[in-house]
Amino acid sequence: MRCVTLSDFNISNFDALLAHDETAPAVEVVRTGFGQLHPCLLDPNASCWRQEPDAALVWTRPEAAVPAFGRRRSFEPVTTEELLQGVDAFVRQLMLLAGRVGTVLVPTWTLPPEERGLGLLDLRPDLGIADGLLRMNLRLAESLSDQPGFYVLDAGRWVHAGGRMACNPKLWARAKIPFSNQVFQAAVADVKAALRAVRGEAKKLVIVDLDNTLWGGVVGDEGWERLQLGGHDPAGEAFVAFQHALKALTHRGVLLGVVSKNTEAVALEVFQKHPEMVLRLDDFAGWRINWEDKARNVAALTEELNLGLQSVVFIDDNPFERARVREALPEVLVPEWPEDPLLYARTLQTLDVFDTATLTGEDRRRAEMYRAEQQRRTLKQSVQSLEDWLATLEMVVQVEPFNEANRARVVQLLNKTNQMNLRTRRLTDAELEAWVAEEGHVLRAFRVSDRFGEAGLTGILSLERRGDDVHLADFVLSCRVMGRQVEETMVAVAVQLARELGGARLVAEYLPTPKNKPCLEFWRRSGWGAEPTEPAEGEPARFTWMLNDEYPVPSHVSLILEGG
Repeated sequence: MRCVTLSDFNISNFDALLAHDETAPAVEVVRTGFGQLHPCLLDPNASCWRQEPDAALVWTRPEAAVPAFGRRRSFEPVTTEELLQGVDAFVRQLMLLAGRVGTVLVPTWTLPPEERGLGLLDLRPDLGIADGLLRMNLRLAESLSDQPGFYVLDAGRWVHAGGRMACNPKLWARAKIPFSNQVFQAAVADVKAALRAVRGEAKKLVIVDLDNTLWGGVVGDEGWERLQLGGHDPAGEAFVAFQHALKALTHRGVLLGVVSKNTEAVALEVFQKHPEMVLRLDDFAGWRINWEDKARNVAALTEELNLGLQSVVFIDDNPFERARVREALPEVLVPEWPEDPLLYARTLQTLDVFDTATLTGEDRRRAEMYRAEQQRRTLKQSVQSLEDWLATLEMVVQVEPFNEANRARVVQLLNKTNQMNLRTRRLTDAELEAWVAEEGHVLRAFRVSDRFGEAGLTGILSLERRGDDVHLADFVLSCRVMGRQVEETMVAVAVQLARELGGARLVAEYLPTPKNKPCLEFWRRSGWGAEPTEPAEGEPARFTWMLNDEYPVPSHVSLILEGG
């Protein structure tokens, strides 16, 4: 992807490090030159924008972005209100980028770590330098928090990584470079993590070993009562801390799984009986506990959870098992793991592969949703037919218009879903909002629940009127609810909405991708007219429905339509 870097200092060292960094994604840096910050911000026709960058990094020094802070830093009397007015003026300039680039990354303002300011008075309101900087950064973060595509990065961590020489005055005097390469390297890592996040490339599943990974000792040899876990023992406390760190990831929407060479009944006894266990079976989306090859088990568990191997992190204390999974499944991230369990929690917390551009209620409930899906699968195995299974689910599909409450999740689903996706259209928050506002355009979001729980907002349907035809601009459904006739329910709603738009025919144009074959298979069996009659795999296809014909809602679905 292409990223333009804008700064009020010499950023060439950072540019070189970013361009040559080997971690994904590969970045082509659009350089703007020293002193070009304001011309590039103010001029939409500047050469950097003609290269159509995907992202922009705007990195400034506080005294340059907010001149009043420079006076505060010189101990002149400057009120907090003056500083915040300066931040607001800077934000207004940043907002000029909204229509030029999809992602804008803005590092927070920092000071050299050795600068003492007013010492014990430095956090005094309306007086201290540190106080002013904290308030400026908070105002910056708050001002950009509801601006689609704008993200504030914590540059303080980068300066901390550089230590006492993070800001070398010699570099500034000779080349107008305010930071050392250690700071720039930390910045590159965070920028790369941010770009992965906005591209939807965060890891979604952490698979862990058990013995000497989740607890100390081998449960098959020692029994659950004698495992090293909790208590007044440094290693025991460290295993508890590691479990807390894993559980914290579930609150970010990351799933947990287990792959362990053990006897399943013996291993599960630890979760059920050990009083110091932080993680219980309900915290895991699935497990493979047996004596089979771990690489095979990792692949099987990932497939069961309907995820790709590129979404997986595998953690194991055994270097042989790590090497085996790393070699057999190169898409899986297998981090090197410390021998000392006291370092486990910190090692997990330093991984930069879980960042996401949004965090929705559906994300936070993901583990709960996967547990409910396991219950559905168990029920499915006990009934005689698909129709019987569907009838027992007591499904409710709720349809709602695009609004502020569901906006983040709709954008996330639109840009992350691949399998049941008619056209695989990718839009930023601002682009989607603009599309919905156009005359003749309609978007509806679908929430699905059943007697086992809520699947959350899992579907998107959007339509646009073109003459006598109404076209499906988006037909998107999460793989979590595929195969329960939510698809047919969405089509029935689409027919109703198309009639309200005054169309005579509803058109669905399928655009193939390497991953959306399930969508083609659905439309082939939908009962719609097809052009060509037998659409070939990998080729575009067109499906049509005359709007004077009925398309019923499946009998086992209770449909709730919200107004708007």
